[in-house]
Parts: sequence; structure tokens; C-alpha cells
Amino acid sequence: MSNFDQSFESTRLAMLAQQHPEIVKVKGKIVFNAEEVEDRLSGTSWKLEEDIFDKITESGFKLHIIELLDNFIQYRGQHNQLPKKEGVIHFGDGLLDIEWLPNGSIKL
Repeated sequence: MSNFDQSFESTRLAMLAQQHPEIVKVKGKIVFNAEEVEDRLSGTSWKLEEDIFDKITESGFKLHIIELLDNFIQYRGQHNQLPKKEGVIHFGDGLLDIEWLPNGSIKL
């Protein structure tokens, strides 16, 4: 029996949003996917409504969100929770949320 914590992702995303309020007030999304044979992040694509990418990198937000995505993918893999390979992080208005997509839904 799996002990998958349904609030694992949302709790961590809320904490990250609190750490970076100036970034998550801007509307944007991060499309991501994982390795085919391993539960590890393999790529991301960013779309932002404002040109804040330098700020995202300098503040540490980029590193933090990439580490979180990798952790989420590994966590879902450990608990055999599907979907687990592709999704989108949406942000804006001070919030971060994750939408998991079926395999093969996105191309980076």
C-alpha cells in the first residue's frame, strides 16, 4: 500500500511562493518532462509574461523550482503515482500550482 501524501507537492510549492513573492506575482508557466527510463527531471521550458528571467536565476528561484520538480518526479515514482513524467507549473498572483499531464502530452 502506498503512503503517497496528497499535499506533498502543494505544501512545498506554497512554501516556495512565500520565499519568492516578487517572482510568483508575474504570470508564467514552466513545462517539464522526465527521463523515459528513470524518474528524474530531464527538461523544462519557461514562458513568462514579463522579462524577469535574470531575476528568476539570480534569486535562486530557478534552482529551487528545478530541485522541487526533480523531487516531485522521484516521489511519484517511489509511490507509483501516475502521471509522473510530464506537467506544467503555473504561477501568477502570488501562487504556484502544478498540473500533471499524461505521458506524451508535451514536447520540449
